[in-house]
This record gives sequence, C-alpha cells and structure tokens, in this order.
Amino acid sequence: MRYFRHFFLWFAIIIFGIILFSGITFAQTLIIALGDSLTEGFGVSREEAYPYLLEKELLSKGHAVKVINAGISGSTSASAVSRLKWYLRIQPDIVILALGGNDGLRGLSVEHMKHNLSKAIELAKSEKILVLLSGMQIPLNYGTEYTESFRKAFYELAKNYKLPMIPFLLNKVGGVSSMNQPDGIHPNPEGHQIITRTVLEYLEPLLPKKN
Repeated sequence: MRYFRHFFLWFAIIIFGIILFSGITFAQTLIIALGDSLTEGFGVSREEAYPYLLEKELLSKGHAVKVINAGISGSTSASAVSRLKWYLRIQPDIVILALGGNDGLRGLSVEHMKHNLSKAIELAKSEKILVLLSGMQIPLNYGTEYTESFRKAFYELAKNYKLPMIPFLLNKVGGVSSMNQPDGIHPNPEGHQIITRTVLEYLEPLLPKKN
C-alpha cells in the first residue's frame, strides 16, 4: 500500500510539472523580460503588465512564443548578471534587457551601470541568446550632463555590441500623467498597453518567421 501511495504521489508531481512548464517546453521562442518594477508591473496585476500583454499579442498574431516576466521591483543593473544566470537553465532565445532605470533615479554611476549591463550582454551572447536592449531616460531635474550621459549609455551599448534596441521603453508614457499611477513613475494599465505596443515594434522583427 505504501508503494502505491508513493507511486501516485510522484505521478501527481510529474503531471503538475508537465502542466506548469508545458508553455515553456513546447514554445518555439522563449523570451525573458529581465527588468525592474516597470517590467514586474508594480501597482497593476500580473495580467496588466506589459510582458503578459506582449505574449498575448504575439500569440494572437500567430507567433509561437512564451514570455517570462522576470521583473523585480527596485532592481538595478547590478543584479543583471546573477539574475540572467538563473534563467539560463531554461535556455531562453531572447532577453529583453530592461534594467538601469533605478540606477538613474538613484543617481548612481553611469559607467558602473554600463559595466553591469555589458557583463549581462556578454553572458547572453556567450550562450547565443539574442539581447533586445531597452533604453531608458530620467527626468531633467537630475541635471543636463547626467541625464544626457545616462540616455546615451544605452545607445553606446547597442552600438558596441551591435544590439537591436528599444530607444525608450516609456515612450508616450513617461511624464504623461494619464498613463501613470499617482506616483508619476509607474505606468497604469493603459500605460502598460502603450509599452506593449512599443516593445512589440522592436521585438516582432526578431522572431522566427511564421509558418
């Protein structure tokens, strides 16, 4: 009797695992959205954040994809490499690298940010993972020199590593009160819909052609 209990327990665990990971196992293209609160969807539901909406839109267009929301609120570029290493186990095809915003808001060194992102990019390239780099901008009250240096850093990385790039993740969202929550920083559901369209514009050309 004990044997049968153990058998059915392990059988249940295996079935659960298949159900849990089937979306990854059988997807043609696995995409990791590696970011901070903007990616995680701070203040909105998981189903309202852009990674979920992005997968839904791509599936509706006939693409066989799985988009993993790997956003963690408060993250800076310092976490990029360690977090990417963790996701290597599922062998992603594409990484949307959307980190750096918190570095800027905290006034951290732009050079250190570039170094951190460079290491993540090099790791991804060594694993033959395509990187879609997401550019960010910060408010002008941080000073013209810093804000411009921060903005240019993403372009420099894209040029140095020959990466496709989203010029500004928050295009038509950043600084637009109707697209953000009361804090003026985090997008509301409507803002995430616009981000989805922005990311889609630069991501879709990177996907395998539909059969």
